[in-house]
Parts: sequence; C-alpha cells; structure tokens
Amino acid sequence: MHKVIYDTDPGVDDAMALLFLHRHPEIDLIGITTVFGNASVDTTTRNALFLKREWNIPAPVAKGASVTIDPARAEREWPAMVHGENGLGDIEVPHTIDLPLDPRPAHRFIIDTVRANPGEVRLVAVGRMTNLALALKEAPEIAGLVKDVVIMGGNFYVPGNVSPVAEANIHGDPEAADIVMTAPWKVVVIGLDVTSITTMSRGYLGAMAAEGDQAIKLLDALSQSYIDFYSHAVEDGMMVHDSCASVYVVAPELFKTITGAVRVVCGGIADGQTVIKPDNRRFPPGDWDGLPSQVVATGIESEKVLGLIRNTLLRG
Repeated sequence: MHKVIYDTDPGVDDAMALLFLHRHPEIDLIGITTVFGNASVDTTTRNALFLKREWNIPAPVAKGASVTIDPARAEREWPAMVHGENGLGDIEVPHTIDLPLDPRPAHRFIIDTVRANPGEVRLVAVGRMTNLALALKEAPEIAGLVKDVVIMGGNFYVPGNVSPVAEANIHGDPEAADIVMTAPWKVVVIGLDVTSITTMSRGYLGAMAAEGDQAIKLLDALSQSYIDFYSHAVEDGMMVHDSCASVYVVAPELFKTITGAVRVVCGGIADGQTVIKPDNRRFPPGDWDGLPSQVVATGIESEKVLGLIRNTLLRG
C-alpha cells in the first residue's frame, strides 16, 4: 500500500485526482492538506471538506497556507475563469461543511505524519508548493523521512500556461517550489510536458458518469465549465493535470522520465520557469551544482493513463 498525503487546492482536476487516490486499491490516503491557488485557502479547504463528505473519504483534512512563502509577493486574482468562482465549476456547494478540520496547520500535519511513518509517506502535491516548503523550513530532517514527493507542476520542453515559460502551480509560489526542488529528497515532477497531452473528452467523462455512481456523476457535473474553458486548446475535453500525478504513484511505467537537478526562476520575465540540468550533460560551474538529481516526466502513455483513471473511478 502507498501511504499518500494529498496536498491540493480543489479545483476541478484536483477533485478527479482525489477520487482516484481514494478509490485505488493500492493507495492508503492518510491525509488531505489544502493550499491557496485555484481559490483562497478558505474556499479550497471548504471544497476539500465538501468532497470528503460527498465521497465518504475517511482521511483528515488540514488547512494550509494562505499566502506565498515570501510575503512580499503580491497575490494575483484567483483563476475563476478556469475553476469557477467557488473553485468547483460553480456547482452548488454549501458555504460551510459540518465536518471537523485537523487542528494542526497543513505543514505541521505533514511533519507529524511523516515522522510517525518514516520512509513510508508519499507526498502528492498538485497545487502551489507552499505547505511543503514550510514543512521543510520548520523540520528539514523530514526530507530524509519522506519516501518521495510527486508534484503536478512545471514545464521543461513545452510552453507554460500562465506565461510563455511558466506553469501555474510553480508560478504561484516560485520560491517555495525552488525550496522543494532543491531539498535532499526525491521529487518526481509531472508537468505540462505530459499533462497537456493527456486529455479526457466530455463524452468519455459522461460515459463514466452514466456507468458509475453518484460520486462520478458529481465529478462530471463540476467538470463541465472546466471543459468549456479548455475549448481554446482541447476539442470538447479537458487536460487531467492532477490525475496524471496521482497515476504516477501506482503506474510509473506509463511515464518516460529524465533525471537532473532542477531550479526555479524567482523574479523577472521568466518568473516561475522550471529548468533542469540533465544528468548526462556537462556545463561550466553554475547554480545547479551539488543539488539532488530529481525525476522529470517527459513522456506519457496517455490512453493507458486515461484507462487506469476510468477503471479506478468505476470501482465504486
């Protein structure tokens, strides 16, 4: 069993990834931590509790960071045009959910859980990396206790989606992402190189909803405006960014990867750009030297990934 803490900012594609993690038979979802990004942290936390309630997920929810790790960074507008004003495609969601939160802030929940399960916890982070960076800052020794970190974020050999060179999760807190990428733990970066070519059509999701239970019908409903948003890039479908990271946990063989030190540009016109120094390339001395070699996905078997998502969600 893979013990997973899911660090998330629900978010439409976050919701699909959450249901995948909850339903896959080889995954033990031991915690959900929330972060700001697709909406405010109050909204993403409410959404996590809503999905926990609707999908009967036993994992505790811990509320996380509301601002970037560098407080001098000005917050941008929430991406309501992507995920809706309420973060879940503007389906009807109660203002409050009558479920308790874990009393600890998300970064402390991560620290405590990792210490209690040394060498076992896999962190699946599909939003801004702020909670992970805060955990490292407070307890740097957890880097040696985590099994690995699988993130959805970044782009290496394809354009960004919020600037010509930057992906949204990394661009949202570049300093935090650089802390995570350069820490002495194993990071697997599932970025736009693979997620932007892994798309689920409206019909594919609709057929799943017709065959599946109320959980998938809810997922189908909250995904409709997200699919509408993607009409500029996908023919009547959506990119399943966060689910790709979740799939990697159980099926890494569906991905082609390279290794190397990764840095994140902080500031300037390339703010949030992720840059890898491949292990098989030699360069003069520079800012990638002496850093851990991380894993970066550059290829994906998209149809098999979609099939695994479908089969897992339909387990009911």
